[in-house]
Amino acid sequence: MHVDILGSGPPLVLLHGWAMHGGIFAPLVEALRAHRTLHVVDLPGHGHSRGAAVPLRLDDCAAAVLDAVPDAPWCGWSLGGLVALRAATLRPARVPALAMVCATPKFVVADDWPQGMPAAVFHGFANGLHDDWQGTIDRFIALEAFGSDHMREELRLLRDAVLARGAPSPQVLADGLRLLEDGDLRAALPTLAVPSLWLAGRRDRLVNPQAMQAAAALAPGARYVEVEHAGHAPFLTHADTVAAALRTFLDGVPA
Repeated sequence: MHVDILGSGPPLVLLHGWAMHGGIFAPLVEALRAHRTLHVVDLPGHGHSRGAAVPLRLDDCAAAVLDAVPDAPWCGWSLGGLVALRAATLRPARVPALAMVCATPKFVVADDWPQGMPAAVFHGFANGLHDDWQGTIDRFIALEAFGSDHMREELRLLRDAVLARGAPSPQVLADGLRLLEDGDLRAALPTLAVPSLWLAGRRDRLVNPQAMQAAAALAPGARYVEVEHAGHAPFLTHADTVAAALRTFLDGVPA
């Protein structure tokens, strides 16, 4: 498991989203490195962890990251948020605080979760992987950037980053989509034993901010923050705003 360690101060773990790698957090790292020692993870099958023999399943990923990082708050973006939430429910003593960035306990719509992503959109991505995985990633990235006030800049940053550490295998991409489609950690929220921050992009077209609000309402003492003009990757275009929200939240967490 590859982990970049950057900055100085108390530790913070960063987990990226589907098809990406830890390098996507570069703007946020710059905004936080004077205040936190950042443990920036490449999840199994992604980036410099492409050779990691860890299945892309929630429990396996959470356990592998726990083995690779110190006790610290975790900040997960999108798919990384599911992994972070699972680790916080399994080992709260190791994950004393949780920040969810554009992430929810359940990504896909259900009868009792109307804020989720439409299943047809999700299935379109899964079906597209078989014929054109690069085109599928590009369509996903376009949705990540769509809605942001800085859409062109965000789209450029995402496209530049996605293959910067090599391409994940189509099987890993399929496993990641399956994890997002099947994952449902809502039942863990009412008994979540650590403080949590739920940070949404108001114009996010992949993760509905209302889903994040609903999730935060289920977790004791959770805090919800919305970045007004951001899409699905607010740390790219509003890194200082995201960093400030994280610092305010983490400074209130007992050491």
